[in-house]
Amino acid sequence: MITWGTFGPVHLMTLAAAALMLPGLYLLLRRRSIRTQTLVLGLLSLTGVAAILFNLAAWDSPLEYLPLHLCSLTAIALPIAVFTRSRALCNLLLFWSLGAVMALVVNTAQAEYELLSWTFAFYYFPHAMQSVIPLLMFRLGLVQKDVRCIPSTISITMGAYSAVHLCNVLINRHMVLLGSPIRVNYMYSVQPANPVLQFFWEMIPHPYWYMFLAMPIIAVYLTLVYLPQLRKTHAASHRMA
Repeated sequence: MITWGTFGPVHLMTLAAAALMLPGLYLLLRRRSIRTQTLVLGLLSLTGVAAILFNLAAWDSPLEYLPLHLCSLTAIALPIAVFTRSRALCNLLLFWSLGAVMALVVNTAQAEYELLSWTFAFYYFPHAMQSVIPLLMFRLGLVQKDVRCIPSTISITMGAYSAVHLCNVLINRHMVLLGSPIRVNYMYSVQPANPVLQFFWEMIPHPYWYMFLAMPIIAVYLTLVYLPQLRKTHAASHRMA
């Protein structure tokens, strides 16, 4: 029985394989028609939807597997983004895909998954596709990066996070009243679930609010992603002045 592990040889090989999917799919699709590119990426994007259905059906506690984690929201949005090529949605997923990358790298809760199990397959491949497809949409020229989408990216993300936290509160409160041991923590708004979030929690040990310490990281990430566009905007404003 081979388990996934964390930062062992198997885990590192799967991370390398996920990274190689980006250039591999790009080389495969770069000379294809837009229709073919969209169809292939669209079909691959459905792996996330399949994973949501698998988790709802495979376990006895559907309340704990609702599509309310960031990667589940990405899984729902990704096929729509591919088939509509919505600029706002694709730019949003360029940020949300970072969550899928982190889910593959910081896999402490999934380290015991057997490598040849359906559980592993329905975790690994959807997250790999969510990491790669948003980047491919831009690399293949199916959509353009737009710095003007930063406000919508931040507002949609914060709106989703706030709505999910409210779901956490309502579900947990209802379960307490029923005497159930179920306690959900979607988008980790209730408490940290990895060392990075634990670091935030130690500074602000309060549900919901502690995640706001990620805002500087988000700002740096978005700045790096849109740096060429920000430079052009800055240069244009100087010329106009």
